[in-house]
Amino acid sequence: MLIHFICTKWIKNNTTSTLVFDITQFFLSLNHHLLLFIFNKARFDPKVLIFFHNYLVGRKTQYFWNKFFSPSFNTDVGVSQGSALSPILSILYIAPILHILENHLKIFKISVLILSFVDDGLLVVQSRSLIISNSLLFCSYQITSSLTNRFSLMIEHRKMEVFHFSRSQEVFNPPPLNLLSIGGLIL
Repeated sequence: MLIHFICTKWIKNNTTSTLVFDITQFFLSLNHHLLLFIFNKARFDPKVLIFFHNYLVGRKTQYFWNKFFSPSFNTDVGVSQGSALSPILSILYIAPILHILENHLKIFKISVLILSFVDDGLLVVQSRSLIISNSLLFCSYQITSSLTNRFSLMIEHRKMEVFHFSRSQEVFNPPPLNLLSIGGLIL
């Protein structure tokens, strides 16, 4: 799909620019109370809410190593990557973020394709100008970063990458994307 998206814009001499990001410790960071709030807003059946409340809230864990037992402590965040429910809970957690992000980008008239791979994301913009592309990536990333923070998630800035796809036959030296002002890097 992405290759088709890139190639169709090459006909119009547009460059496709992408920003790849990773959400730090995604599965371990899901806030159970926020997840239950999302279920409630989505109007899940009350029986489902009760089940997940019992399943998620008030969990405790304890570690044992050699002859050492740790004290018991609360684990009201996170889902186990090995659990059968983890993919479902993760998607339900990330879906409102993507919905709100799409709405914000529409309000600001920022044309961005958003691809999500649960804890990894891809922002895609197309323009004839790399300066405009960088500006669109900057704005969309700023909104994305703000939203993920509000949902108790953090983007791992050092893993971010920017790629530009151009059909140009000339030397291709794109301008850097400076995200320092919003906590990122110069990419």
